[in-house]
Amino acid sequence: MGLSRLSSTEGENAFSIEYTSWLMEHPSALDKLEQMMSITKGRKIVIFLDYDGTLSDIVPNPEEAFMTHKMRRVLREVANHFPTAIISGRQREKVQDFVQLNNVYYAGSHGLDIEAPLNHTTNFDDMDNEVVLHQPAKEFLPEKHKVFNLLSERTKSIKGVNIEDNKFCISVHYRHVLAKDLGTLENMISTVLKEYQNFRVSKGKMVFEIRPNIGWNKGHALEYFLEYLGFGTSDDVFPIYIGDDRTDEDAFNVLRKRGQGFPIVVSATPKDTKALYSLREPKEVMEFLLGLVVRSNNTSST
Repeated sequence: MGLSRLSSTEGENAFSIEYTSWLMEHPSALDKLEQMMSITKGRKIVIFLDYDGTLSDIVPNPEEAFMTHKMRRVLREVANHFPTAIISGRQREKVQDFVQLNNVYYAGSHGLDIEAPLNHTTNFDDMDNEVVLHQPAKEFLPEKHKVFNLLSERTKSIKGVNIEDNKFCISVHYRHVLAKDLGTLENMISTVLKEYQNFRVSKGKMVFEIRPNIGWNKGHALEYFLEYLGFGTSDDVFPIYIGDDRTDEDAFNVLRKRGQGFPIVVSATPKDTKALYSLREPKEVMEFLLGLVVRSNNTSST
């Protein structure tokens, strides 16, 4: 007689034990907020955030990944208190349309497309404020367009594929692709990239991310922003990076190597990560960010 399956209750208990054990290594940033603020005392906090799964919920249709009005209000307050940058795999303009804030720095295409005010002391509400663009993969744009068109054509036969043009990168969403077609999709991507070896593919949450094969990622974007803000080699800065995806691990790794800052992963399940702390979902991210603002106000008023 074979082994019986775990009952739903037993399965939930097993998961609970596993997650509790994982939390011992990656404690909740909410639970540790007071301690974290104590560590940052006297240093300049700089906030870095992913978008999907961090500021907005993961949704079936990527075009509908809207952040809540409450999250936007909190994010505006955060950016009024601390330099704040959003580093996303999305096209930069798309993220800006979702966020709709002028007091935030933006980096799209996994950090390959960076926008920052020419003078970061300028009033962010000035819509005519000039920007500096850093685009280290600009030369790959013509090839990227060819890859995008080729993938769009060759994957037409696979039901459920959603190919998103993120300017310098391409996201191939397979959330709605049948399991039996996944191997075919992977083979198609692999075949196309054999023709365009300046590009590489990585896997995210139900998505294949295709980007130029250069030494640049979200970690490099984080370092670029710190340098731009005048904190490149400063001991007085304390970066906080919050993200939920594999591509955010590059930024977590930068903070670990710098030996300063808090890398925080957004996950309700155990996962391998370089993050030191965790939050379960965007609602907890919002609560954490609001906590930073409140405690910052309390500190400045004493």
